[in-house]
Amino acid sequence: MNKTYVTSIKNDPHKWYIVDAYNRNLGRLSTEVAAILRGKNKATYMPHISNNTYIIIINAEHIIITGKKDKQKLYKRHSGYPGGLKVENFTSLQHRLPERIVEKSIKGMLPKNSLGKQLFSQLKVYRNKTHPHSAQQPEQILVK
Repeated sequence: MNKTYVTSIKNDPHKWYIVDAYNRNLGRLSTEVAAILRGKNKATYMPHISNNTYIIIINAEHIIITGKKDKQKLYKRHSGYPGGLKVENFTSLQHRLPERIVEKSIKGMLPKNSLGKQLFSQLKVYRNKTHPHSAQQPEQILVK
């Protein structure tokens, strides 16, 4: 008989990684980070189980994009009231909130359900090099 092996996340310790986004392409960085958050780099990957991986991204203000996307890419948000649509391009959002650019990019690559919300809470993005997670002893990873 075939037996299906199901891992237990209780036995898996929390693993913290740190990624430096200095002069990194936004899309390439986001796909690598989203795959690590899902646990696709582990041999025990299961699509319906969250792994105990936390990722810290530093230097989000130095992220780059190619082509004319800095002027053409639009970020939209709505307050919920009539006429409450706010539209902002990449450069203005990068000056105001550079963390949000990386967060929106990675969040779009995660599942659109409660698992995706849980995985997104395991992502920490910071504008510059300083972050409050040094006690967790994050391991530096180099994404391609």
